[in-house]
Amino acid sequence: MPKHSKPRAGSKAYWPRKRARRIYPDIHVPEFFAKTKEVVPLAFAGWKVGMTHVIMTDHSNSPTKGLTIQKPVTVIESPSLSVCALRFYQKTSDGLISIGEIWSPSKDSKKLLERKLGKHDVKKNFDIDSNIDKISDVRLIVHTQPNKAGIGKKKPELFELPIGGTDVKKKIEYAKSVLGKEISAKDIFQPGEAVDVSGVTTGRGFTGPVKRFGIKIQGRKDEQHHRHAGTKGQERPGKMRWQVPMPGQYGFFRRTELNKRILVIDNDPTKVIPKGGFLNYGVVKGDYIIIEGSVVGPTKRLVMIRKAIRSSGKPRPVEIKYISQESKQGV
Repeated sequence: MPKHSKPRAGSKAYWPRKRARRIYPDIHVPEFFAKTKEVVPLAFAGWKVGMTHVIMTDHSNSPTKGLTIQKPVTVIESPSLSVCALRFYQKTSDGLISIGEIWSPSKDSKKLLERKLGKHDVKKNFDIDSNIDKISDVRLIVHTQPNKAGIGKKKPELFELPIGGTDVKKKIEYAKSVLGKEISAKDIFQPGEAVDVSGVTTGRGFTGPVKRFGIKIQGRKDEQHHRHAGTKGQERPGKMRWQVPMPGQYGFFRRTELNKRILVIDNDPTKVIPKGGFLNYGVVKGDYIIIEGSVVGPTKRLVMIRKAIRSSGKPRPVEIKYISQESKQGV
């Protein structure tokens, strides 16, 4: 008998469509990309504030090159991150495994982390010198500082930041130098640089297949069932295939957009705050980043910004002539 086989039908690019594990995403950095020459953190984080528009000179390779154009932009409030610990990894046949941590003795950082972790006991610090041969990678454990932002929350977010570079010893030296200190967006990015932005989209709850998959609405003669799939599949085998568009969870998905361009990194919020503040957010207190285009997720949600894994070259010059500060309350 000949072997009956064929490739699996249907794309699984965004499957399964289920809720993200937490309200802010992990930072995924491929191993080949992490081996960059520069020993700096490869990502940063900030809260989405809202959108406005700018008037700028177009320096891209497009028909409007050299002309003054209008661009929609997203403002992200990005106060400095506090480095509260270092985590060391060993490479095994099963991948990287954590072998130890070193926590900062900073009292301010510990007090803020108690809101997130409760009263926790820190284990004995990892001995780097006696385990130097085992260490394959080191990452920073950082937490946000919402008290320095206008978001109006108290509990910080806690996550890891990967460090670029190929020399493990240099990465360890850098990590030890920033332990207990703060790092800002200016230490990592520069205006005109392409970045990847990850976030969790707005949740829509339980929705039907028309909204969830964009299928066609049935006609008037279709048994008065209009917003459903026309067929659920063949008679054999007697089961529902995963390719059939069915109702279920829609939104609150983790998504990453590639090659978004940073236009501004500044600490003077008076240049961007509109009259009456940003809708559903309020005012920006300190450091902020302006990114060209839109960013996934609603306002007040934490988004992760990493160095672009498919960068299109050197940063392009940025020449902004006007940032709109008109009130968005009536929009």
